[in-house]
Order: sequence, then structure tokens, then C-alpha cells
Amino acid sequence: MSKRKVQEMFGGKAEAYATSRVHAKGASLQRLVELIEPQPSWVALDLATAAGHTAHILAPHVAQMVASDITVSMLPKARSMAAEKELANVVTAGTDAELIAFANESFDLVTCRIAPHHFPNIPMFVQEAWRVLRPGGVFAVVDNIVPSTGSKKKKDQVAYANAADFINGFEKLRDPSHAACWSLHAWVQLFRNVGFTDIQQETMPKRMEFAPWADRMHVAADDKTRLIAMLTQPPKIVEEFLTPEFEADKIFFTIREGIIVGRKM
Repeated sequence: MSKRKVQEMFGGKAEAYATSRVHAKGASLQRLVELIEPQPSWVALDLATAAGHTAHILAPHVAQMVASDITVSMLPKARSMAAEKELANVVTAGTDAELIAFANESFDLVTCRIAPHHFPNIPMFVQEAWRVLRPGGVFAVVDNIVPSTGSKKKKDQVAYANAADFINGFEKLRDPSHAACWSLHAWVQLFRNVGFTDIQQETMPKRMEFAPWADRMHVAADDKTRLIAMLTQPPKIVEEFLTPEFEADKIFFTIREGIIVGRKM
């Protein structure tokens, strides 16, 4: 899917993302602050900010926070929410996370939360974050992940690759702008390859209720049926990872977030 299509898909959903419990109150928000340890002199950039939740929680800890998104129609909501919270140091900017519209070494902190799975070129995004960070700067990513195995057995590697494909297919059926979730192992390796050091990594479970998860993206009835079928009889690795539960008229499953924080030395 083209970036223009992504902009069209998310352009009318600013309000939904402003009120989304997963985005506004997810446990990874506070944990991100704890791991980053932001400093009052820092200038920070939040990429793919949507309604600005990550930018807003970091803003009180830094000198200036730039909340940015390629979908510029999201930015008025990020600005209005910052004003409601009396965050005078938040400004907004339209920019592509894979081609950041700022000069080299402009920021002390770059963050991106629950968005890279929409990016066509994650390595380019990480390289761009490196470019705009000052020496000693911190890069922090939170995103949904897929399972991976440390096994060297071909059979195990194939099984986990198939599980990752299943989960990404599940996500893409709900949201056609979904590109791919990576495993935590793949994220950490990419950070290392680009040059980040002092890498911290964690995972967090995120329990989802199916109905609001699907409705936020206006999933058609036939596709909802297909998604429920995928949760009903998934492969074993997927079942252990998503842990679907059917309770009366509600369906729940677990998405797992990876948190990766590194420093540019």
C-alpha cells in the first residue's frame, strides 16, 4: 500500500486514536518514560505521533517536543490535546518517518510508538532516526511484534516464520495499511547494525477486545467473520502467542509490544 493510501486511511481517524485506550493509556507509555530517562534540556521528536499521546507524556520532561506525522490531518488533534494539557512546549510538523524533514543531529531524543508496522521500509526509518540524532542521543521504538525462536533447527525456524506470516496476515486483513510486524530479535539486530549501543529491550502483553479493535478500522462484516475464524483455529505457535479467549458475546486476544531503546554514541 502506498503512503498516500495510508494517509487517506488514517486521515479521518484522529478522534478514534485520541480516545483509543490502547494508544492513550497503554502500559508501554509510562515504561517508555522510565527507560528513556528524558532530560530537561533535550529537544525531542516523536514520529508517526497520530493524536500525540507519546509526545504529550514526554513533553513535561524535555525542553521542546516536536510531534510529527506524515498524515498531517492528524496534527490538529495532537495540537488541541497538547493545549488541553497545557503543554506549551509541543509543536507539530508534517514529515515522513522514512525521510525525516529535519537536519542532521537536530534532536536528543527520537521516539516512535505503535506505528512502524505501517512503514514500507523500517531499516530506512531507523537510519533516518540515527541521522537526526545528536551524539549521545536516544532512540526509542515501541511496536507490536511477532514471535521468533532462537532454535537453529530448520523445522522450528519455518514454523515460527509461518506463525509470523499468519499474524501479519491477520493484522493486514483488519488494516490494509499494515506492512509487517517484526520480531524483537529482528529489531535489536537492526539497532545494532545501524550502530546503536546500550540497547534495552522488553516485551509487554496488550490484551485486546476484538470488537473495538476491528471497529476502529471500520472492518467489513465478512472480514470480521474471517478474522474470528482465524482466532478460532490458529496454528499452535499463534495460539500460544495471541491466546484468544471467547467469553459469552466477547472475544479477547493478546498483542505483544516490543520496547527497544538505544543510544547513538
